[in-house]
Amino acid sequence: MPPETRGPLRLDAAAGDFAERFTALVEARREADDDVSRDVAAILADVRVRGDAAVAERTARFDRHDLDATGWRIERAACDAALAALDPALRTALELAATRIRAYHESQRPADRDTIDGAGVRLGARWLPVAAAGLYVPGGRAAYPSSLLMNAIPAKVAGVERLAMVTPTPDGVINPLVLAAAALAGVDEIWRIGGAQAVAALAYGTARIAPVDVIVGPGNGWVAEAKRQLYGRVGIDMVAGPSEIVVVADAGNDPAWIAADLLSQAEHDPTSQSILFTDDQGFADAVAAAVETQLAALATGATARASWQANGAIIRVATLADAIPLCDRLAPEHLELAVADPDPLFARVRHAGSVFLGRHTPEAVGDYVAGPNHVLPTGRRARFASGLSVLDFMKRTSFLACDAASIQRIGPAAVALAEAEGLPAHARSVALRLDPTA
Repeated sequence: MPPETRGPLRLDAAAGDFAERFTALVEARREADDDVSRDVAAILADVRVRGDAAVAERTARFDRHDLDATGWRIERAACDAALAALDPALRTALELAATRIRAYHESQRPADRDTIDGAGVRLGARWLPVAAAGLYVPGGRAAYPSSLLMNAIPAKVAGVERLAMVTPTPDGVINPLVLAAAALAGVDEIWRIGGAQAVAALAYGTARIAPVDVIVGPGNGWVAEAKRQLYGRVGIDMVAGPSEIVVVADAGNDPAWIAADLLSQAEHDPTSQSILFTDDQGFADAVAAAVETQLAALATGATARASWQANGAIIRVATLADAIPLCDRLAPEHLELAVADPDPLFARVRHAGSVFLGRHTPEAVGDYVAGPNHVLPTGRRARFASGLSVLDFMKRTSFLACDAASIQRIGPAAVALAEAEGLPAHARSVALRLDPTA
């Protein structure tokens, strides 16, 4: 079959080889094959030792401009000017997105706890923001102000005092839409640097750039690997992989809607993945045909076609309920339940980054203006990870207080356990408070 007409993987849950073929789909590795870990480690070590000089050299090499000439920082006045110059309709859309994202994340702020239990011991926890957070924003031709809002606003809602943004500016140029979003989100610092060297600068600090406590934001494989290697030195949001969407849909949908939903992720990158589960073979064929029709007119058609052909799948199941355990094995970043009554299916979903309920909730609305965060776990990590939230910029400190009476109630058990573990100093530190002559 010629490349231009080759379709996605087609599977039927009733087929004898389905289990084997579906397992292969689940376990397929879509990350880039290049092993960049050694090179990234060298970059991190260089920035740690030489600081700004190492960053400047790589900026000149990869982004083709001299930081000393173009300026290391982009000042707030430039962001405010970009926001003021924005097309009114686009500014309204950006402000709506920011308002909804902020409102959703404000509801995530955790409450402190301070109680006294039955033994008279005071117990509790206090939540505080990290002092400084770093935000990586991709540069070049792609401009994703929505991603900037999704990363920056939760940090500000958490109460982070210093939010430092790094973004590569090829040839010294930055997209004004990114600057406008930075103004709306309240970013405190913007540095014209990118790549693994920018992540290293945020983590270690340089003469110009003070270190941060947490680093978030999307980037290429080098950026993701840098974050992975620096975890522990700083906190990170997650190690993100290629985008993915799973759609569970019946024949009550317009095939063109579902095709567009599948392509909304395929257009990100050739390694992205789009999967459809349906119980109707005719509908499956109609969606496949609609995908081909839309690909022919899509500006991002080359990328989307490469993704759809290499990683796409259409899977027929006997009932849509049968699709849910299969979805859980995929643990997708995005899961659409495009049915008239999605709640019974949703109740059975265990692993998904974010779930989009009903026929009128395309995943793309969640990327921009719905409110929940679009920074989500990929590569089956939704089995154990969650999307970005206010909590990623906060830490919990527990506290407790015993008085003379409550230490007498619980202390003997602590002494017994410490002695059983062979830690006599532990035991004595409690025992002396129970009986000073001990």
